[in-house]
Parts: sequence; C-alpha cells; structure tokens
Amino acid sequence: MVKSTDNSSPQGPIHFEDTSIAFKHKSDRDLLLSYLIFLLTKHPFLVKFLSRAAKLSLAMGLPVKPLIKATVFRQFCGGETRQEYQKVVKQLGRAGIGAILDYSVEGGGDETGYEQTRHAILQTIQQAKLDENIPCACMKMTGIVAESLLEKMTAGDVLSKKDRLAWKRSRQRLTDICKLAGESDTPIYIDAEESWIQGVVDELAEEMMLTFNQERAIVFTTLQMYRTDRIDYFKRLIQNARRENCLLGVKIVRGAYMEQERERARQHGYPSPIHPDKTASDRAFDEALRLFMDHMDVVEICVGTHNETSCRLLTDLMATRGIPNDHPHVCFSQLFGMSDHISYKLAHAGYNVTKYLPFGPVASTLPYLARRAEENTAIAGQMGKELEIIVKERQRRKAAV
Repeated sequence: MVKSTDNSSPQGPIHFEDTSIAFKHKSDRDLLLSYLIFLLTKHPFLVKFLSRAAKLSLAMGLPVKPLIKATVFRQFCGGETRQEYQKVVKQLGRAGIGAILDYSVEGGGDETGYEQTRHAILQTIQQAKLDENIPCACMKMTGIVAESLLEKMTAGDVLSKKDRLAWKRSRQRLTDICKLAGESDTPIYIDAEESWIQGVVDELAEEMMLTFNQERAIVFTTLQMYRTDRIDYFKRLIQNARRENCLLGVKIVRGAYMEQERERARQHGYPSPIHPDKTASDRAFDEALRLFMDHMDVVEICVGTHNETSCRLLTDLMATRGIPNDHPHVCFSQLFGMSDHISYKLAHAGYNVTKYLPFGPVASTLPYLARRAEENTAIAGQMGKELEIIVKERQRRKAAV
C-alpha cells in the first residue's frame, strides 16, 4: 500500500479533530451532499421508508436510477463498473488508503448467481495483485453458497444427496478463491454472518487458514465482538495457530446483526448470543485488541471499526510497546463514505488503513445499501458523529474564506 507519509516510527497520542485532513478530498458540493445524506439517515423510519420506495421504484421501472446513483450510491459505493471505481481507488491511494473491493450484489440464490459471485471475487484478487492501492480482497460465504445450506451444516443436519453435491461445489468455490489469493499473495477477508450459520463458516475459515497461512496471513476470519463467545474463540484460534505453526488472520468488528440475533433468540427460546449492551460489546472489542498485542507474533489483524476510542487505544498500545505505525500485522479499516476523519487521519500518521469499497450495478447493490443504512442508524450516535464532523468542516471552510 502506498503511504502518504514516512511516519512509520511510534508517535504520540493520535487525535481525530482535524477535519481539514479528513475532507481534503471533498469539494464543497460533495460535502453538502454528504451532510444531506447523513441528515436523512439519522432517522431510522425514514431510512426504511426510502429504502423500500427505492426498491419498489426500480422494480416498477421508474427512472430513479440517476437520482440514486448521484446521491446515496455515490456516497457509499465506488461505482458500477471497473472504470468508475478505479477512479475512487486512485483517489484513496493518493491519501495512503487502500481499497478493499467489495462485490456487493446480493441475492441470486442459485448456482448461476454463486458462480458469478465467485468469478467477481477472483477478478478482485487478480486486480489486487496488479494494483498496490488494493492490498486485499473480501467475500461473504452467503455469496457463494445458500444460507439454508450453511444453516443445515451449522446445525449438524443430515444432508440430502442434492445438498451434499451443492456443498461440494460451494467448498470448491471457496478453495478456488483462497488458492488464487495465496498464489497472488493477496489476503482474503471472509466476512462474518449470523450466528446460526457462522459455525460452519468458522470451520471453513480455520481449514483454509491452516492450508494457506504458512508464511503470512492470506485467509482472514472475522470475529463479531458483540458475541459473548468470541474472546474465548479468539484465544482458541491463537492456541491453534501456535500449535500448527501457522499465522492467524483476524478481522475484528463489533457486529452488524444485533436485532436479528435478539429476535431469533427470542423466537426460538435460547439465550441471546450477543452482549446485552454497547458497553459490554465495546469492552470485548478492546479486550480483543489487547489480546492481539500480546500475540502479534502469530496474529495479523484488521481492525474494522468506526469507533475513535478503540482506534486510539490500539495506537496508544502500539506506541507504548514501540511498535511502528506501519507494522505489517496491523491494519485499520472503515466503510467507504463513513468515518473519513478516522481513516484519513490514521493514514496521514503512517498507519495501514483500508476502506471497504462496494461496487456493482445500482439496482443489484440496493439491498446492500439499504441493509448498511439500517445497520448504521442502529449504531448509537454514529450518524450524529458523521454530521458533527461535516458541520465542523463546513464551518472551518466558511471561516477561512
């Protein structure tokens, strides 16, 4: 990844108040658009209404695509085509930020769709091999295998012959992806899913890590730290990595399926698998950071968070232990279009930083955008924080005139 500075040695405490760094790449018009979008997304009811209205309008053939593409799609996605998102990749690269190409077409639910997703992921890995601004790739298991099949496997159900054949094809898709990632020396992040299908995803990720993570972490699993069992699982993964003499690749996030997890637990009568509140989730997330620091000789980590406190904690821990800002085992990551005050500040200070950059046809990525928008409104204070920093930057620019 191209660095924007040579600030690779340990530094003092990092602060995220300098909005001039965060929004240097945005024009006044872009900043106004971001302000209006985040103003709307502060209201969960409005987000749900507009998401459903957009889906219905596209389904009815109404000419709303240009409006969607010029607003919410532009804010959170890189583009529909390679030509479009490559411009964003270069822009991020100039700031020392890597792009994680995220093929965000959801749905399909058949072998043709799974093969198309497999092909798209393989293409992003090939692009990463040739472009220093694309340091890694990502995928979701539900993009290459039916969720119902993952649920059966996690539950230990007996599979029909049809299911066994489908599972064999799905495993081969994953193997193909990880194999190319290994050959290309390009890390592949396997994103987390809901708890009732995550069990088999964990098993597959562990199997792939054992195969491909011998010299460096190529395959990364994802830990959702709002789950009550993830710290213990992280400890077991570390023990396994030491025993098997391989590297552990881990992306840690807080978690994105809070409402679904609690509702399903209620419906099925089992204890919720997630922490009771944000404070407990934050505590687990930060505990995972400290655990990583104690074992960073065998762990490579991607810290996926929009939380300033957690980012500051890790930078402080690194500074205290004399770990260079650009240590190859540490990477921070945020979603494209969000928390630029964190991403650009960290990159400016010489840390490894990436942005998840969704791409794909507007109509096909709309379910992804709707889900992301609804998830973000559920994060306490997130939209308010986005608005706060944008307002601060707009005021700074007015004062500078």
